[in-house]
Amino acid sequence: MSRPTALELPANVAARRLETARGSFAVLDGAPDPQAPYRGAALLVPGYTGSKEDFLDLMPPLTAAGFRVVAADGRGQHESGGPRDESAYAQAELAADITAQTAAVAAAYATGRVHLLGHSLGGHLVRAAVLKDGPRPWASLTLMSSGPAAIAPDQQVRTQMAVDFLPTTDMETAWHAMRAMDAENAPEAAQGGGTAAPAWLDEFLHRRWVSTIPEQLIATARQLMTEPDRVGELAAVPLPKLVLSGEVDYAWPVPWMDDMAVRLGARRVVVKGAEHSPNAERPAETAAALVAFWTGVTEE
Repeated sequence: MSRPTALELPANVAARRLETARGSFAVLDGAPDPQAPYRGAALLVPGYTGSKEDFLDLMPPLTAAGFRVVAADGRGQHESGGPRDESAYAQAELAADITAQTAAVAAAYATGRVHLLGHSLGGHLVRAAVLKDGPRPWASLTLMSSGPAAIAPDQQVRTQMAVDFLPTTDMETAWHAMRAMDAENAPEAAQGGGTAAPAWLDEFLHRRWVSTIPEQLIATARQLMTEPDRVGELAAVPLPKLVLSGEVDYAWPVPWMDDMAVRLGARRVVVKGAEHSPNAERPAETAAALVAFWTGVTEE
């Protein structure tokens, strides 16, 4: 999971609700720097067990470059809420939410098409939205640390735990079980961030976990383990595309993403020193890559 370096909101970022045709979603809304030329809007979609806060470190450099940036908790994630019914979290439902969020952002800011970014699981969800609704609502598509199909086999072991245990285990008990497993597998846990989390971050990660709807985690875990390769379909959509990742990734090996970028005809960026969450691990370098891509698209 992504680990933001701080939770304090910059002066130009507001926590609010985004009202859409498919319901209300919790978002962090970053206003563009009024001193910079306005360059459009972007919608950022988090990954499995994630939330809008995963993108906090990206917001200052992206808004400083003139972009309106909206990061959203999806249905059932953290502060958005959702029903206790797995069917509500089918991929098609979550993709339709993204299309509705995009429309609401475009309407709120009288902007043109919106740049769309999905991190990890979010990459599969934004892909599904684009394949359903075509390029019309979006200016570009960025897949961040998100691969062509299901996650790597060794990662499916941990993901399967959500499917096996959450139906009969409360979220608090599940949290402590995960923490115990991380402690026993310290080298593996270190892949996600190295040293132990500070107390404020531990508290946030715990709060986010217990506020996420378990059926959302179960349904999306199944999706991560069964997602088919849809790269060929996506390549046929006439939309500028960027595949961005760290140098190491435990969910989808980096060579898989290299190959996916080639098949998509997409721009490829590998962020040095980053792993599965370049948004939090190397935010300045990640933001620079996004600004270069989005600005190029906007100016074409």
